[in-house]
Amino acid sequence: MSNIKNIDKTYVASTYARFPVEIVSGKGSVVYDEQGKEYIDMGSGIGVTSFGIADTEWIGAVTNQLSKVQHMSNLYYTEPCATLAEILCKRTDMKKVFFANSGAEANECAIKVARKYAQEKKGSDYYTIITLEKSFHGRTLTTLAATGQDNFHKLFTPLTPGFVHTPANDINALENAVKSNKTAAIMIECIQGEGGVVALQKEFIKACALIAEREDILLIVDEVQTGNGRCGTLYSYMNFGITPDIVTTAKGIGGGLPLGAALLGEKVQDVLGFGDHGSTFGGNPISCAGAISIINRIDDKLLCEVKQKSKYIFEALENADGVESVSGMGLMIGIKTSKPAKDVVNKCIEGGVLCLTAKDKVRLLPALNIPQDVLERAIKIIKDACKED
Repeated sequence: MSNIKNIDKTYVASTYARFPVEIVSGKGSVVYDEQGKEYIDMGSGIGVTSFGIADTEWIGAVTNQLSKVQHMSNLYYTEPCATLAEILCKRTDMKKVFFANSGAEANECAIKVARKYAQEKKGSDYYTIITLEKSFHGRTLTTLAATGQDNFHKLFTPLTPGFVHTPANDINALENAVKSNKTAAIMIECIQGEGGVVALQKEFIKACALIAEREDILLIVDEVQTGNGRCGTLYSYMNFGITPDIVTTAKGIGGGLPLGAALLGEKVQDVLGFGDHGSTFGGNPISCAGAISIINRIDDKLLCEVKQKSKYIFEALENADGVESVSGMGLMIGIKTSKPAKDVVNKCIEGGVLCLTAKDKVRLLPALNIPQDVLERAIKIIKDACKED
């Protein structure tokens, strides 16, 4: 075991089942370990490095801002924060943005906005948020409560009250939950990433929007993993013809630096007032400068390429030896394999490809701009790893 691995084992909290790989450098979708072995990165830091490792334009934006001012309190204005908020609002038709540091924090903000909106409009007992079984919304106590997976709950009870989970794609169950609870909001992921990379049915997503509008409750769409070009549109909800009241995002927006955002629609744009919420590092000028360079490059040309690469992956893997099914959307893909997913991922590592898992599936989240020839090499190795022994 290398010295770094020993130091990590000794001093870093044991919260991660790390693969036995130490990454020391890289460029684009190729990274290298401490022994110089090359790997194709098909995980992009769990959907974070949108344009790959050591992206030149992102580095330029970040270092340029670093030489000006690295941080200021939110008691003052900074240009990157305001500019990024403007770009996001114009690209989504949302009205205002609250910046945080992570997806969980963005979701916490959305929950606070929903509860304040409902309390002011209907009364303090209208606080229930309805989420879906197999959802994942974060690891704080409140976002764990929002997460519809009991295995995340069992060691940390009591969780924040006020969350009800219904089965995905069950419109009747959703209707009944809304009717039987004093509901503030419905909160969904259009593609459940940690739940197995499973896309919700279009009819169900539209029903969520219709029910929310009819009952004057908010629709929150969690785009932490699905957003920022990952699913072939800027945000995944744009594939389904709906307009959420709140959109939360993180991961890929920062390109590698911590950044989360809650985008507030017309109905809730003025719900948060002075002192209602805050974040020391939210809207950090360096993170926002990097994010501007990311969002401005997620244009129609890139999104078309994401869809084309997605089509290639689906066609290459569907019906491949050892592959039972392929799910997901865009470059957010789950592979159900005959062999245990962990075994496939370990085989991929041996072959020089870094993949992820989600439930019982191999999960792929490559950089949005992964070169086609690199992608084809990675898929060949993945297919070989999936084959029955």
